[in-house]
Amino acid sequence: MEALKFRLRIFLVVLLVVVVLGIFGLMIVEDLSLADALYFTIVTIATVGYGDIHPATLAGKILAVVLIITGVGTFMGVVANAIEIMLNRREKKARIEKLNMVTSLFFSEIGNRLLTYFVGLDPQIASLRKELVVTNEWSAADFLKVNQLLKSHTYNIDLEKVPQEELKTFFDGKVDLLLRLLENPALMERESFTETIRAVFHFRDELLLRQDISQLPESDKKHLSGDMKRAYRLLAHQWLDYMKHLKDNYPYMFSLAMRTNPFDLTASPIVNTVGSSVERPRQA
Repeated sequence: MEALKFRLRIFLVVLLVVVVLGIFGLMIVEDLSLADALYFTIVTIATVGYGDIHPATLAGKILAVVLIITGVGTFMGVVANAIEIMLNRREKKARIEKLNMVTSLFFSEIGNRLLTYFVGLDPQIASLRKELVVTNEWSAADFLKVNQLLKSHTYNIDLEKVPQEELKTFFDGKVDLLLRLLENPALMERESFTETIRAVFHFRDELLLRQDISQLPESDKKHLSGDMKRAYRLLAHQWLDYMKHLKDNYPYMFSLAMRTNPFDLTASPIVNTVGSSVERPRQA
């Protein structure tokens, strides 16, 4: 896309130079007014053809030939590049929409559940929970503020409390989906999301290859904790981006995402309405 934009700028500059030279050249050799010279130049470059104004001198005819050779090609280049940029933007928008659908599928089927596991194993999450209760009132500044908080979080995991068999069962049922997600070409549009899926898949592989993590040597526990920490950190950041996307574009999906927030202890999919507002159950 950047190469196309650069090429379009070059064509526009060349076209502008050709038009300016053509106008002043015709004013000199054909003794035309500025308006007539501009009209003549545009008509020539646009290949419309001549009507009431046409070159009368040899120099004017030579200049018209030069305008046709240089100007027409440049004009067609501008048009072709502009159309290509518009088509590429439309195609990119379609790819982004597909990627957003893939992201929604990932969090619906895997991401939210896995984040719930990680959050429950994080001994330092209590101070961050209330900051991650996303609401309809959140602005772009609120998302940016929480993003900074996520960057500074340690993402420690209490490995001794990991429900190994439960996680293995969960991952066993999601392996086909993870593979299909990794094979989806739409992932190329968002490298951070691709890296998140890879981190989750790697953690899944490491976990399934161990029989009992409670019996592992400390060196291996540290290694596995690192894999979990990486997946947890990437998931948290992708989840926040996902929530912002839903709030900006899909209010009905955002409503469900708020009610199933993995960071919110009071989250519930059940909708309790009071008037026109939606409230989630609160702890006593």
